[in-house]
Amino acid sequence: MLINKTKSRTWNGRVKVADTFFKRFRGLMLKPTIDYALVFILPRETRINASIHMFFMLQSIDVIFLNSSREVVDLKRAHPWRIYVPKESARYIIEAPLGVIDHLRVEIGDEIDWEVEEDKKAIPSPVEALNKLNIKSSNSTISLAEPKPKLKGE
Repeated sequence: MLINKTKSRTWNGRVKVADTFFKRFRGLMLKPTIDYALVFILPRETRINASIHMFFMLQSIDVIFLNSSREVVDLKRAHPWRIYVPKESARYIIEAPLGVIDHLRVEIGDEIDWEVEEDKKAIPSPVEALNKLNIKSSNSTISLAEPKPKLKGE
């Protein structure tokens, strides 16, 4: 979710974070559809570090540049195969689907915040839960069947 705190406007789409070199490097390149916003967290607040390229992008996007106070310092509708450098130094960059800037009514000086969608990860079952299910292991296989009852004379 993206929030324009200055204008009390919210975009309820998914938000992910690019906070490592590899996540920032990959960005949204070669994505056939962009249905979420990606917040880049940069190591330093500078104009050069905040510059972006649109090489290998398959569609245009909305881009919002924020300083370390999360105030908008520049915004663009970015098109494939172009380079953009913000007017002022930026610490955060939000790359979002087209229309997000208009929906939030973003202007220079607005304060923007976000809530990140947590990745859902499978939680491994504890051994005790498996034991309660009477799961038997044999030769690297797991069976949910009851053990075969022993017959007389076996």
